[in-house]
Amino acid sequence: MIVVNARFLTQSVTGIQRFAAEITRELLALRSDVVLAAPRDATDTAGLDPRRIVRVGRLRGHAWEQIDLPLFARGRGAVLLDLTSTGPIWYRPQVSTHHDITWLRHPESFNRRFRAVYSLVVPRLIARSDRLLTVSAFSRGEIAAHFAASPERFTVVPNAAAAHFGPVGPVASGRFLLAVSSPNAHKNFARMLAAFARFSAAHPDVELRVVGSQTRAFARQEYADAGERVRFLGRVDDDELAALYRGALAFVFPSLYEGFGIPPLEAQQCGCPVVAARAASLPEVLGDSALFVDPYDIDEIAGALTRIVADDALRARLREAGLRNARRFSWRESAERVSRVLDSLAAGR
Repeated sequence: MIVVNARFLTQSVTGIQRFAAEITRELLALRSDVVLAAPRDATDTAGLDPRRIVRVGRLRGHAWEQIDLPLFARGRGAVLLDLTSTGPIWYRPQVSTHHDITWLRHPESFNRRFRAVYSLVVPRLIARSDRLLTVSAFSRGEIAAHFAASPERFTVVPNAAAAHFGPVGPVASGRFLLAVSSPNAHKNFARMLAAFARFSAAHPDVELRVVGSQTRAFARQEYADAGERVRFLGRVDDDELAALYRGALAFVFPSLYEGFGIPPLEAQQCGCPVVAARAASLPEVLGDSALFVDPYDIDEIAGALTRIVADDALRARLREAGLRNARRFSWRESAERVSRVLDSLAAGR
């Protein structure tokens, strides 16, 4: 039996929870031996088969993960699969996923409690897990180097864009650039907003629309003085997000640090050209399909915005290159990699 740590069903959806839900969805389709163990306060099933979800224990949060979850898995002699960076540090056999070390590289983006818990759990989980997963070669190198772990212990399992993101469908109206993420320090919103202000002086007809909101794990960043041409839309559903991707002149992703970066792939799969930071995993994920910028150079970001808005041929080229790039990634193929890791662990028991 494979028990999936489904604590992610109690959490706000970021890229990590998206990865967990989509990999789990595909594993449920691929295998009959998978069951999800979730806390009793998990009310959202993320569209997963409720018949395969078992409510376990009475605790919540990290206490549930360290006590109730391993007791349930132990009672069934199961392999435990963690998909969201934390898990019970004493349980074996266990496959754990580690997406990045943003909390170490950019601690200013996270609150003290989050950093303290991760500092306690993550090193022990990496040391004691039977198999390790991560989402990019960049993250594998970063995590392995920081925790003195062999890179060969990690299997790279990329993210992807969900199938409902595509070039055909409703299109948001207006002339606008789009950004999607939480406005936290490592997302580099301050520089993006400064660059947009410079760009906007010559292009007052173009808005910047920002989708997303902060989770409690992040330290609060305020952008109340962003300017009248910047619209913070908060969270939107996937249908509205896809319409925004299709209607945007370009998608802007100047993040300083990403273990992978799902939003640029979603944009590309909808046919939206991408401006991205030349940083962390993004060159690996996007290849030659994006217009790259130095994320620390406000003038360069502003220049890229001007160029992509003014150059129809560039936008058309990046649109086609982005559609090709997005096709390199598939949730089903990534789940098949996870399934092979699970089989290899079971075969060695």
